[in-house]
Amino acid sequence: MNSRMPNQPDLRGRKKAQTRQKISNVATELFVERGFEQVSVAEVAEAASVARKTVFNYFPRKEDLVFDREDEGRALVHQALRARGEQAPLQAFQDLMRQLAAQQHPLFRISERPIRFWRMVNESPALTTHARQLQVSLADDLAGMLSEALGRPRPDADARLAAAMLMSTLVIAYGEALGAFRDGKEPGEVFVGVMERGFAGVNTALAGTPYV
Repeated sequence: MNSRMPNQPDLRGRKKAQTRQKISNVATELFVERGFEQVSVAEVAEAASVARKTVFNYFPRKEDLVFDREDEGRALVHQALRARGEQAPLQAFQDLMRQLAAQQHPLFRISERPIRFWRMVNESPALTTHARQLQVSLADDLAGMLSEALGRPRPDADARLAAAMLMSTLVIAYGEALGAFRDGKEPGEVFVGVMERGFAGVNTALAGTPYV
């Protein structure tokens, strides 16, 4: 009996992750089909076969049901910066983004599904506002992680500038790639092309700092 106990937290963790993903998937499908404002949290709970309270246990706000991968992105960046060795922080971040793009990670996946997703976001004032706030929040978090990688207690101007430029680069690259997909072009090439131009600009702007 005791020999099984070490595995129990992992099992609980997996079950919680599965429940969270199920709720998010169900919510996204409903929002895309009917519109964000037209679907209540109670309806999401019913469709996911969970209690309304359970939904809020995993997603404090209704908007969090839509944007549910930011924590995964933060964790990936944090891990890459901690494992960078002698590599400069910006290089470690950029290499991670290249790797995720090459792997077609869900964060950067280009298909009909994300096009429908972002159409739904653009049609909702609440989600549009939340998306803009999230971009600012992610840039702030990235600035903190970049400065932390150098042992600095708080983000300096260079870290904040780099983070803002990097986030803008990824947002613009992804938007251009979605547009290319709609036009029947190769979205991966467009994404990488815009991303690399943005990275080159960041590296030039931060040249002479320890971040590069």
